[in-house]
Amino acid sequence: MTVSRRQALAAVPAAGLLAALGRSAWAQSGFETARIITGFAAGGTADVISRRAAEKMQPGYARTVLVENRTGAGGQIAVQYVKAAASDGATVLQTPMSMLCIYPHIYKKLPYDPVADLSPVSLGAVFDLAFGVGPMVPASVKTVNDYLAWAKESPKRGSFGVPAAGSIAHFMGVLLGRAGGVELQQVPYRGTLPAIQEMVGGQLPAVCGPVGEFTQFVKAGKCRLLATAGARRSRFAPEVPTLVEQGFKDMVYRDWFAFYLPPRSSPEQVQRLHAALASALAAPDVVAGLAAIGLEAQSSTPAELAAMQRKELELWDPLVKTIGFTADS
Repeated sequence: MTVSRRQALAAVPAAGLLAALGRSAWAQSGFETARIITGFAAGGTADVISRRAAEKMQPGYARTVLVENRTGAGGQIAVQYVKAAASDGATVLQTPMSMLCIYPHIYKKLPYDPVADLSPVSLGAVFDLAFGVGPMVPASVKTVNDYLAWAKESPKRGSFGVPAAGSIAHFMGVLLGRAGGVELQQVPYRGTLPAIQEMVGGQLPAVCGPVGEFTQFVKAGKCRLLATAGARRSRFAPEVPTLVEQGFKDMVYRDWFAFYLPPRSSPEQVQRLHAALASALAAPDVVAGLAAIGLEAQSSTPAELAAMQRKELELWDPLVKTIGFTADS
């Protein structure tokens, strides 16, 4: 008998034990299937982080963890769905920050309370935003200032795609236009990926969104990044200068994805999901997989996430008022 065969046979009881533990865990949870709800299209960063987490949460958190893309209303439909879901731990929301920290300032009748209607569980990932252009924009446009000068020549050139109206990407583009003395018009999509696809197809000049969403298209030579919006150059696009480097001194934007449970979820349910997510987000293949699309995997405690959310809510209130945008207008 070879060593490898002895090891394989010895591993059988251990494998059986792990399987039994997995079955016991999901049996005790009260559900065999859990769902992660995300408000954006399949293939985008919101979808990828949900699927990476879901793979690692099986079978310990639930026997099967599915991802559902409930798109529409700039991510609101997903939040509403989880708000109304049973508080049994089987339905999880994964959302970018904008839906919870910016939308309350731009919608007079937001169909959910971002604090009262959700139970914070954990941060999922952080990422920088980027401004990219496609084949509609001439190769001579190499910087954001070049683009603003080009856009000034015709109103039709001043449109840019965003993952949702009222998102950080939306406001970043508007503020860039104001800094350059040109009105840039945002065009909302159900996620950044559909916007980029329109841009590389020649129907849209520019897109503002997560830096990782552009990666595959930049590598294929179908679009190019003019700037990233972090405090320092993105490690995912180190050759691209930041907005600060290009003279936009106050424009530093970083967004995040996070996980929530429905309201009235018990502390035990929150902690159980938190443990599953913390383990999933620390897995080397998850860290590497998210890095491949420009996301930095990062978990947090429920209390830390709640504090981050409160801080962002306060931060964006005066900024939204300065911009003067309301989604109801």
